[in-house]
Amino acid sequence: MSFVDTLRQWDEAVTCVNRQDLSEAFRIFLSIQEPNSKICFDIGCLHLLNQDLDAAEKAFDCSIRKDEHLAVAFFQRGITFYRKKRYEESLGDFQHAFKTLRGNQLIDYKALGLRYKLYACDVLHNMALAEAQLGNWEKAQENLVKALDYKTEARLNIIDRALQSTLKQKLFKPVEFPSKELFKPNKHYVAELEKKDYLGKAKVVASVIPQDEFSGFAPLQPQVEDGPTCPKEPEVLRALEGEPHTVLFEFVPETSDELAVVPGNIVFVLQRGADNWASVIFNGRRGLVPYNYLERLEISLASKQNEGVRTPPSREPPTRPERKQGRTPGYDSNGDTQCKETDGKPHDEIHLVALHSYESSNPEDLSFHQGETIILLSRVNQDWFEGQCNGNTGIFPASYVEEVPANGD
Repeated sequence: MSFVDTLRQWDEAVTCVNRQDLSEAFRIFLSIQEPNSKICFDIGCLHLLNQDLDAAEKAFDCSIRKDEHLAVAFFQRGITFYRKKRYEESLGDFQHAFKTLRGNQLIDYKALGLRYKLYACDVLHNMALAEAQLGNWEKAQENLVKALDYKTEARLNIIDRALQSTLKQKLFKPVEFPSKELFKPNKHYVAELEKKDYLGKAKVVASVIPQDEFSGFAPLQPQVEDGPTCPKEPEVLRALEGEPHTVLFEFVPETSDELAVVPGNIVFVLQRGADNWASVIFNGRRGLVPYNYLERLEISLASKQNEGVRTPPSREPPTRPERKQGRTPGYDSNGDTQCKETDGKPHDEIHLVALHSYESSNPEDLSFHQGETIILLSRVNQDWFEGQCNGNTGIFPASYVEEVPANGD
């Protein structure tokens, strides 16, 4: 079977799945004589959707034989083994998937035709579940603590709930791949399957000559002059910062910059002040919490390995510490964040002037007009800066601004 025929049948089968016609999709997929690794993966996903675990296992075996570096295929076969209650084999596949990630936070398969991101913390989550099924609760906890090193905001709650379950020696649900998401053939190759009339039929849209029927090419449009080239936008996916801590006591805030937490919450400490207040992140929000209300997560796990379930202390919470006048962790005396360079050391404010206006639809970008002054907060990379202007904070191209001399000249 030629590559063109395989491509056409692959595209037809995926279209049938989108129409919910799974029987026709199966018929087309199984008629492909020499399926590649991605097609075998698609067939395995459809078998999982039909609860045919044996057929799904064979399809994922075929996918892995054809591409031993396809981490998502190991992940899916691990799910198949888990459903068949073959937990040791399931653990082995999850471990192989994590090894294939090679220390990366995630693999985005969009470029290969699959709208899915395989997160390292999700793989470690399922490794912990397989260890728990085998009765290895300590190893399950170790995998979940390791998952915190690969944490992202979108996956934090999943790890938090799983960790609380292992502390009580209770099972939790696995992270599963959406079975209706399939590898699709390259859309540019598919577009070439159909014949196209690239010239088309010309049509007069407007003319100063009455009843003019002449058609031709439009003149070149004028180009923007003196405008700098906008650099490639930096990656917006950011891992969370700070060290994980468990909340021991309920804390009710009294000011707007303090954060409400309850026992069992996991927060990430960014900075601890001398006045016993800590700047933390919880559920994507920043705020202040008394440090004596917290306990390092690694310490809590080690101290409870031989005790089983972790229970909040029965004593009363400690006395609320006094807030020192002036600077608190991560804030200056006016309540604004301290300006930091990329090395984390505070410096005097650096002012920039906008050489050109910058408008962007991205919420994390900073828009400004030509001539406005911008306070530099950090240098993201050589092409992008982070700054503050008109009360707004965001990133912007470095080529759009220049630094104002310190003497004001």
